[in-house]
Amino acid sequence: MHMPHTIRHFTGAGIAVLAALAFSASGCATKKYVRAQVAPLEQKVGTLEGQTKENEKGLDELSTRVSRVDERALTADQKAEEAGRRAGEAGDSARQANQLAQNAGSLAEEANADADGITKRIDRLDNYQMVAENTVRFGFERSQLDEAAQAALDEVAGKLGPHKRYVIEVRGFTDHSGNRDYNLALSERRANAVVRYLTTRHNVPLYRIQKLGLGNESPVADNKTRDGREQNRRVEVKVYVADEAGLTAQGMTSSAQ
Repeated sequence: MHMPHTIRHFTGAGIAVLAALAFSASGCATKKYVRAQVAPLEQKVGTLEGQTKENEKGLDELSTRVSRVDERALTADQKAEEAGRRAGEAGDSARQANQLAQNAGSLAEEANADADGITKRIDRLDNYQMVAENTVRFGFERSQLDEAAQAALDEVAGKLGPHKRYVIEVRGFTDHSGNRDYNLALSERRANAVVRYLTTRHNVPLYRIQKLGLGNESPVADNKTRDGREQNRRVEVKVYVADEAGLTAQGMTSSAQ
């Protein structure tokens, strides 16, 4: 890189020194002789300067290529770093997906367990059997219990003692007198009277009683006759008890429902 400057310095001052030396060595040398001696040297120096410039150009091109290689290497490093980061993110996503899959599996197991529990409860309901039934009569447009009605309910309650699992169904009815809404309300009051008596007089838990007023639906006799209408003004009471043998066979506990 410093050679061209040295050569250029030599072409100026160096040639002068050579000329002086030539004159001192040969006193009879002429200017023509000196030029003849110096000219080849100047030609060589010019050639050397050209080569030096070409070398400098080559070095510049090489430096440019090295810079490009460095840039490519830096880009490659950046891409490798980005690829590594994405690979890490992909690994995190895979772990999260695996965790979600495990959670889904746990939820599925819980759902299956709940389904099994529901099935057992349904099976348990199917094992209830009716063990007692009675009908309470009411006067025209009345919902109060008379002595005969109370005696009928006492008989029903007397059959609950030995049983731990039971359900009482109470359904109220009317004859066809009056409009539909009135009959529904009246049948509901009659059913309520029965439920109230069983809970207050015989301490039957309210959660064991299923009650519904049905109005003049499902008559048991002809509403065209007086006797038929008296029979339709009623509350039906039915007692259902769990089948102990069936529950035991299914591996269920003996605790109360």
